[in-house]
Amino acid sequence: MLTIVDKQAREDIINRIQQLNEDSKPLWGKMTVYQMLKHCSQWEELALGKQVYKQVFLGKIFGKIALRSISKDKPLKRNMPTVPSFVITGEGDVALEKENLITLIEAHAQCSNDGFMHPFFCKLSAEQGFIIASKHLDHHLKQFGV
Repeated sequence: MLTIVDKQAREDIINRIQQLNEDSKPLWGKMTVYQMLKHCSQWEELALGKQVYKQVFLGKIFGKIALRSISKDKPLKRNMPTVPSFVITGEGDVALEKENLITLIEAHAQCSNDGFMHPFFCKLSAEQGFIIASKHLDHHLKQFGV
């Protein structure tokens, strides 16, 4: 599976992000395009160690099982729940958030940390983080038709 570490896969994701604009509407779900971009940026900040979130109780019980399922080479399912700390409300500058997300993706692809604690799944290795980041970005870009 190609991940954001692969230059071509990363460029494809970035090109898809660039296609989004203030008028982009979701094919499913409740997020606006700004909220989706901010949500993805938060995930990348987590992967880079810029944000730390406490693991939620259900994650302690089911996180490792869910991680095995999500790590398979299949797309993410629509309307999957997210941990409360990743729920975004309000509005903001779509163009600015696109650039922020692209910067974070580039930094994550070059990151050499040994992993991070996800608030649901548990401690992820760097490789697991790259895989899930790529699937997560692809999922939300498909949500907005790009």
